[in-house]
Amino acid sequence: MEFNGLDPIGNEEGRRNPFRKVRLRRGIYILPSIFTVANLLCGYYAVLATLDGKVTDFDNAARAIGLAILFDSLDGRVARAMGTNSEFGKEFDSLADVVSFGIAPAVLAYAWGVRAMAAADSSPALHLTELGWLIGFFFVGCCAWRLARFNIKGMASGSNRYFVGMPTPAGAGMIAAVVHAFRNPIDDTRVALLWLALIVGLGVLMSSTLRHYSFKDIEWTKRQPSLAIVLVALLVGAMFFFSRLTLLIVASTYTLHGVTLQLVRYARHRPASRTA
Repeated sequence: MEFNGLDPIGNEEGRRNPFRKVRLRRGIYILPSIFTVANLLCGYYAVLATLDGKVTDFDNAARAIGLAILFDSLDGRVARAMGTNSEFGKEFDSLADVVSFGIAPAVLAYAWGVRAMAAADSSPALHLTELGWLIGFFFVGCCAWRLARFNIKGMASGSNRYFVGMPTPAGAGMIAAVVHAFRNPIDDTRVALLWLALIVGLGVLMSSTLRHYSFKDIEWTKRQPSLAIVLVALLVGAMFFFSRLTLLIVASTYTLHGVTLQLVRYARHRPASRTA
């Protein structure tokens, strides 16, 4: 390996220490990592709040997962805006996402939807507790699978507009939105079974190949129509004043839109295949 005697700044330090540039690359970028740490902290707090088992604690855990989604979106955008993308940041973000969007929502889904009711249920034949933690583990596994696949394959081929499979923040956000909307834990066996079916469905969507819109093609730094600004303001206001219903509608719409897009593509391609 040859060096020209100058460091990246071009002073005499390069002559005295030609490996200075290599050592600098071992550091991390502080600002994006701060948002990743905040994401991880929210996931950790959500687990602790869930363990307390009170109605307000369940709601606080759901709110913490919502904040984790916000921080997760910020760390990537800040890194891209600053040109500070790195392999370390990508892996650190994935590990934080496993906690915030895998373990935390799975624990919340089990405690809110199964644990309280199973403790008061006198019918042991259903084995609802065992089914609950098994499905929770399935959700965590699908979350880790989805993150690993994204790190290797990235977005949908040929497009930056779509994710392959539902993003893990969306799956966690659906669980958090339901808990935040209804607050009181489930006390009916049939509803609990429907709740567990929803968790399975979210795991399947995350590990599937259905495309989900990424919003990454929106150019936020350029001028947008005035109507778009008004709609964004209305959405933010609705989230603030009517957070339970608004967040539930937003999360449900995004969860279902991947399946809807796939059905539309299938309906368009089927007549063409028949004609051929």
